[in-house]
Formats: sequence, structure tokens, C-alpha cells
Amino acid sequence: MSKKVSRRKFLVRGGLGTLGVLAVGTYVFRNPMRRKLYSMVESTVPPYSGEGTDPNLWFEITKDNRVVLHSPKVEMGQGTFTSLAQMTADELDVDLEQVQVIAAATATGIVDRLSTGGSLSVASLWEPLREMAATMREMIKIEAAKKMGVLAESLSTENGVVSGGGKTMTYAKVVEGVDEWEEPNTPVLKSMKDYKFIGKPIPRIDLEAKVFGAPIFGMDAQLPEMVYATVIRPEQVGAKFLSANTSAAEQMPGVLKIVQIDNWVGVIASSQAQALAARKKVKVIWDVPKKWTEEDIREMITVGSGDEMMIQKSGSALDTDSADVTSITFKSPIGAHAQLEPNGAVAQVEGDKVTVILSTQVVGITQKEVARALNLDVENVNIIPSFLGGGFGRRLNTNHAVQAAKMSRAVGKPVKYFFTRKEEFQHDMFRPPTHHIMKGKLNDKGLLEGLEHHFASGSVAIGSVLLPEMIHGVLGVDIGAIRGGRIQYSGIPNIRAVQWHKSLPFATSWWRSLGLLANTFAIESFMDEMALKAEKSPIAFRLSQIADTEEGNRLKEVIKVAAEKAAYSDEVINGRAMGFAASTDAGAPCAQVVEVSIENKQIKVHKVTCVLDCGIAVNPDQVKAQCEGSIIMGMSAAMHERMTLRDGELYPIIYGPYQMALMKHAPKEIEVHLIQGVDTPLPVGEPPLGPIGAAVANAVRRLTGERLTELPLRMED
Repeated sequence: MSKKVSRRKFLVRGGLGTLGVLAVGTYVFRNPMRRKLYSMVESTVPPYSGEGTDPNLWFEITKDNRVVLHSPKVEMGQGTFTSLAQMTADELDVDLEQVQVIAAATATGIVDRLSTGGSLSVASLWEPLREMAATMREMIKIEAAKKMGVLAESLSTENGVVSGGGKTMTYAKVVEGVDEWEEPNTPVLKSMKDYKFIGKPIPRIDLEAKVFGAPIFGMDAQLPEMVYATVIRPEQVGAKFLSANTSAAEQMPGVLKIVQIDNWVGVIASSQAQALAARKKVKVIWDVPKKWTEEDIREMITVGSGDEMMIQKSGSALDTDSADVTSITFKSPIGAHAQLEPNGAVAQVEGDKVTVILSTQVVGITQKEVARALNLDVENVNIIPSFLGGGFGRRLNTNHAVQAAKMSRAVGKPVKYFFTRKEEFQHDMFRPPTHHIMKGKLNDKGLLEGLEHHFASGSVAIGSVLLPEMIHGVLGVDIGAIRGGRIQYSGIPNIRAVQWHKSLPFATSWWRSLGLLANTFAIESFMDEMALKAEKSPIAFRLSQIADTEEGNRLKEVIKVAAEKAAYSDEVINGRAMGFAASTDAGAPCAQVVEVSIENKQIKVHKVTCVLDCGIAVNPDQVKAQCEGSIIMGMSAAMHERMTLRDGELYPIIYGPYQMALMKHAPKEIEVHLIQGVDTPLPVGEPPLGPIGAAVANAVRRLTGERLTELPLRMED
């Protein structure tokens, strides 16, 4: 289809502009406005605001009358492509089997500035994609009317066929020979009752490719005459490159070239095995100014150390010297992404043109980084995103694409460069450790008079490709680390939430759910302890301290439904106890009840009941699967995973020593219930990660009387 459009009346609502205006405003009005911004950031779904907003850039009609959607969001296992296909099929009036979804390469002109992440893919494209599909449908009808000699208003569309006046034409026939499209005003979208696919549990459209091992991931990428490369990285945290002797490595079999660029060394060879063998012969001298320890990191990440910012404030501060104030400290460790597919890229530089194939969440940012590094025009760099073998925020940093491109330019051939597993663990963009001090005071009615959350964290958003370091001075806080850090119990008269930020000597960044897991663990564990102190049911205790606002009522509803569906009880029955927790993330409240026992001094989770207010569930089965996956991932992080430092090196470096949840740790039953509290889709992938750690700890408290305050949760020997 032609990419020319005679006039463009299509409206895509911008989201980044709004955030930018608010950020500038907060710099002027300082803390009160900042706190308002933090609240909005945690609950607002920014719409698509990227480049390429003409419908016929997004949709391609093939000769066999199929529709190819070039998606600005990538598929990393979350099922986004299936939901986008459902939305496309309904508004474009085609059958779902006619729709194919592929990740848009930058050469298509479709680039999403917001990347893929934050559980925002479906939510942010809900209106824009349906509007574009509906507009494309009307554009096809206009052209069909010209070819059929009838009025466009008399035509109808179904299953990719235009009908009217006793004539029919397939979409494929209509688009033949069209050089310039007439674009109408954006039509009225269909109502929910008229949708055939939206709201239905449609099977995943990418299932067959994954089951049969189709070459769809970044590691599968191949280019003709491709060679292989590896980059030598330091093992010590904070090490600086000084020099390298490559003479012995240059004599190794298969070595084509060894490059020293920008203080790094790359070994290029005919095979990956040859490249890895040759790198062992390179003698690198590193400057290691300090051998960092776990104790050093813990001392840095402590409440009271670093940059302080009040993110939530109402009423008065607690008198911490009062004997009536209860205080508990909580901690969480460094966490790795540990995704199955390591990072890497295949790059080809031919003159002033570059092609890069890789697993990435930041297609547009990668394009700009490669162009800048090679001093080329952005439009000369084509980034082709593949399926991701796990993302979780790890694919937001793609400096390996730059390195692959530079090595391709140096050797004059396409280069495939991937991390080893050891490198992936040691040079991850880690989830930072956290430290929390919770404080609360009960009144004479057994309700909280005041609640405070003081927490310290390394960087999550600050310094990442999505939020440069200079923005910190405007925002005053790390908007990633504070996720889940605000107190959701708005009926409590006196509230404080204060973040302390400090940069760490190793790379930290976005990890699925950001600060939500650790912050909810601290807040919801403390709420449970205060309910016990007040001798109240944890359900009633929470419900009585939530204000009657729209947000508060939605939170109340998930709490009530979770308690009802799980038949929640405070009693220990047959060696099992229930634990409860709730959180609100990105405007989506979630409550969970777990059933737990202790077996051989190990915590065993038997059942999880999850209730999520996800708004409109475009694909209910997919949403439930996301909840199940988030719960298992949250259990793994809360009960097993931990990175540490040994002799200045991050450890572990392989699966196994880096403990993760296994099949035997999975609950036999996960029951998910969905609530539509608003008439739009909400983020799904991350909100169910919030409550699980606290829910398990709260169940253990009822079983043993012991309050576990540090992740991963462990029973003392």
C-alpha cells in the first residue's frame, strides 16, 4: 500500500508532552506539585505518542487478502500481539485468522518513544490502534466506492470484503494501484457489544511458532557471510579499562580482527567458539580502586543516607519518641533479571547504512544510539526487533547493538555478538536492594492514627535510557523506585512516604514491577502486623481505612472479592494458614490470598487467589495467564532470588547458584478473578507482582508467630 496520504485528520493523543509540562511545573512549585505528579505517574496510562501515525503505515494488505499490522510494541511473551490482533480484526472488519502482527522496524517510520514496558502496550494502544483500524476501514471503503461506482455510504465490510450495490471486492483488490489515499475524519468506534474478538479468550497467535521452534528470537538471527564476536568485560565492580595486550590472541585459529574501541576490546572470529577461545588470550589490565562488599552496599542503601524526597504527605508526622509508635525495618536484596535469552545483536554496516537485528524494548532509542555512535543520520539505521526471550526491563539497555555495529564496520562483515551467561549475570542492569522503616500508631478505636513509610533504594529509572540523570534534578525522586511506595490507605489521617536515593557502583535499572514488590512487601507486612496488634481481621482493618473515592472504592472491591473467593480465615487449619495483601499499581488494584504451610523448615505455597481490576480485558485468558506468571515471578523474587558480592564481584554467575522458583515450588492452584472497574484496559503484567511477597510473609506470621522482614523469605534453622 502507498504510504502517501493526501490529508491527515487522524488524531493520536500525545502523552510525553503532558509529562514534560508537569515536570517543568514541579520544578517551579517544588514539593506539593511534585507529590501530585508522583501520584499521576503511578496511575496514568500514557497513550501512544510516537512517530508514524498514518493508518497505512501500520497496516499492510497482502495479495492473499491478509492484514499485516506493524506494531510499535514488541512481543516479549506477554501476549501483546494477540490482543493487538483482536483490536485490529474488530475495527478493520477482518477475521482474526487474516491478521498477522510483526514488530515494526524503524524503516517503516513507526517508532514508539515510550518503548515497550510498564505493562502499557495494550492499555496505551487501546484507543489509537482501534481508531487507526477504523480509519483504514473507511479509507478502503472510499477507494472501493470509486472502483465499484457506488456511494461509500452504501458499502459494508466483513471478513476483509467490501460489499454493496450487488458487488463485492476484497480488500486486496481495492488497494491495487492506489497511490494516494483520501483519509476521512476518524469514525465512531464500535461499542463493546458489537465486537467479535475483543473480550474473548482467543488463543495466542504466536503459539505455533514457539512450540515448533521457529527462528523468531534475537539469538536466531542470521545474515549472509556473518562472523562472530565477543567483548571482554571486567569481573570486578567499578573496574576501569587501562590497556590490553592482544598479540597472543591475534594468532589464535579463526581470528579475523581484534578491535580496541572506546576502552573496550572486541574479538571477531569465524565462529563463536573461536572468538571465545581467543578472548582468553587477551591480557587486559584493569584499574580496580575498591573491592566492593555486600556490607558496603547495605551501608549505602540505608534510610537517612542519600537524597531525600517526600513523595506523600497528609496531616502531621508521628512522634517517633512516643511509646505508642510501632516501628519495623524491612529489607530486599539485589535482584537479577535472569531472563532466558542473553543480550546480543546481529549488525551489518554497509557504507552509510546500518541494519541491526536484536531483542530490544527500545527500538527508537537503539536506532538513535547506533546512529550517534557511528556518526550517521538516524534514517540510515534500520533496527529490526525480534521476539524477546524474556524482557522484564533488561532489554532497555542496548549498548551491545552499538558494539556489534562498530565491530561490523571494522571487519567489513555482518557481526553476531552475544553475552555469555556469566556476562549476563555480572553485567545485568540489576534490581537495586532496598531498606524500609515502617512506623505506625493506633488510636483508641484500634485504627491507624498515623502511618509512615521511609525507604531507601538505588536507581531504577534515574540514569536509564528512558530517564536521563539530568531529569532527576527536576523530578527530585526516582519514579521507578517509588512505585508502590505511596500509602494507599487514604482514610488514615496522618501519612508520610519518604524516599532516600543513592547511586550504586554497579548498574541498576528497571526490573519488572520496579519498586512495587519491595515497597508492597514492607507496607502490607506492616499493615498485617498492625491489624494483629489491634486484634482485628486484616481484611476489616484495611477496609476501614480506605477513603470513599473512586480509587479507594475500586481497591475495596478487590479486597472484598479476594477475601470472599478464598474464604479467608485467620485460623490455622491442618497446619495451613492464609495470608492477605493488596496493592495498587498503574491504576490497577490487586488483592491476593495465599494458603501456606511449613514443611521441613521450608515455606510451601499451596494456593493463591488473585483478584485484579484490569478494566476491560481484551483477552481474559491472556490476562489470567499474565497474573499467573507475575505471581510465580513474584514468588521467585520474594522466596528465592538474591545477588550478592564476593571479593568485589557480583555473584552468582549461572543458574543454579542463583536460586529461582522451580516447578516444585509452584502452588498447585492459582485462581484468578477479573473485575472491570473502569471502561478501558489497564496495565496487567506488573500489578499482580505486588502483593505476593507480603501475602506469603503474612501467612507465615500466623503459622509461626514470626514476622519475616527480609527478602528472600527464609525460615531460621
